[in-house]
Amino acid sequence: MHEISCAWKGDMAFAAEVNGHTIVLDADEAFGGKDEGPRPKPLILASLAGCSGMDVVSILKKMREPVSWFNMRVQGELSEEHPKSYTSVRIIYEFKASDGLKDENVRKAVELSQERYCGVNALLRKAIPVEFEIAYL
Repeated sequence: MHEISCAWKGDMAFAAEVNGHTIVLDADEAFGGKDEGPRPKPLILASLAGCSGMDVVSILKKMREPVSWFNMRVQGELSEEHPKSYTSVRIIYEFKASDGLKDENVRKAVELSQERYCGVNALLRKAIPVEFEIAYL
């Protein structure tokens, strides 16, 4: 079981204790906050990127692929009506073309994360479509 503590810090700010680290969440001024931290919903996207990214890096290292740079962009489409929630998510996995990575190994690592290892992805896929693409820059 995982458990976090999330303490109200006044106005719209909360401090979440996660694995011994503090994450401050806040609203922007238009909604009564002071913009002292990220909003909660984008942290879902960050969790997805972190979970999947760790999988991909681990798998590529096991394949002895020469990764020198790796980035992910995660796009979440929000509903227009309340409760505003994500209706779909897209992950763009970005790699350096100059690294000489084997595309089939990159694709396999990403697909293994998507289909087997990333628990955040598994949870989101139960509710909304999660798509991905691989880009070489």
